[in-house]
Amino acid sequence: MTTPLGVKIRGLRKEKGYTLDKLAELADSSKSYIWELENKNPPRPSADKIAKIAAALDVTADYLMDPTESLDVPEDATDKAFFASIERCTLPPKTKSGK
Repeated sequence: MTTPLGVKIRGLRKEKGYTLDKLAELADSSKSYIWELENKNPPRPSADKIAKIAAALDVTADYLMDPTESLDVPEDATDKAFFASIERCTLPPKTKSGK
């Protein structure tokens, strides 16, 4: 049973031309672990593993874990995470808007 996380990892991996071995190497993981994430419904992976896989695929961990985000726009994932973090910032409204 493939999960949204598995679909995203496989899609991004193939888009970058990475093999399972290559992504495992870049994410400091094993080939079998990456395969399980892509093809099974394993227990929740650790935040550290997801962060390393996300970094290797040039997206955020939030993007990988959010089931509402589709694979259609991976280039927007980092921008969305950045702007969401700014919106949560506790600066005075005048500072945020630049006025």
